[in-house]
Amino acid sequence: MLVSALRKALPQVEILAVGTNTTATEAMHKAGATAAATGENAVVVGCRKADLIVGPMGIVIADSLHGEITPAMALAVAQSAARKILIPFHHCDTLVVGIADYNMTRLVQEAVECAKNLCAAP
Repeated sequence: MLVSALRKALPQVEILAVGTNTTATEAMHKAGATAAATGENAVVVGCRKADLIVGPMGIVIADSLHGEITPAMALAVAQSAARKILIPFHHCDTLVVGIADYNMTRLVQEAVECAKNLCAAP
């Protein structure tokens, strides 16, 4: 859902989709990612090269997303010089107070709008 929405809103940008498993990676590639890779090393390398990182809040929390985010992955995302758009999906066992409990569609729309604004900025 996120990759297809980003692709539609930003057809000119390169989207490198990085998944924690092959099923997620394949789905993001089919949704319009320019390229896709899987696993911890792909996350670490991708974070070094990224200008913008968009994903669920759990990508910066070790052991989140049902244990799929390794400490090295969380650290790579957190320490990346890239701008980050973190989506507060509540399935990460972390709740952010002060944030409305929107459905996934609304959260993705807001993330895409934020990405469009960042990509349009000089």
